[in-house]
Amino acid sequence: MDSDERISGREKVIFGIIGVLAAVAWFVVAVQRGERVSAAWFVLAALGSYLLALRFYGRLIERKIHRPDDTRATPAEEFANGRDFMPTHRVVVFGHHFAAIAGAGPLVEPVLAAQMGYLPGTLWIVFGVILAGAVQDYRVLHLSIRRRGRSLGQMAKDELGPVGAGSPSSASPAS
Repeated sequence: MDSDERISGREKVIFGIIGVLAAVAWFVVAVQRGERVSAAWFVLAALGSYLLALRFYGRLIERKIHRPDDTRATPAEEFANGRDFMPTHRVVVFGHHFAAIAGAGPLVEPVLAAQMGYLPGTLWIVFGVILAGAVQDYRVLHLSIRRRGRSLGQMAKDELGPVGAGSPSSASPAS
């Protein structure tokens, strides 16, 4: 572990508090029966879980798998043309990323809630985002940057050929 990766005492306390608050919130959500659970408990449980996952799991994925290099130019910097490639503020990029992850949630969770109650649906959304959605989106974005800004459909076509990439290419309007 590099010295810049070590967790300071202050960070340990902050993330310890976040972990305890998230655990309490998950406990309340899990044991409270009926429809009287406040939405604040869901928000606290989800935000606490996301913050812990971002700090620890996200850093693990970044350091062990992606290993980003800040000295490499992004396609927005390399091909800046004011239309397809242009540097964008991180808040805008975050908004696009969030919208992509949140897309299927409103479709899947109500079905799960109707079948099994609200807790399985909530667990599906929160831990699905942590373990699959956010990682997959980050992976595709990172690969796109390394492949000169290509879309997922274009990358599939490059690797699999036009027949093997038929489904992803037809789903991507930029191909």
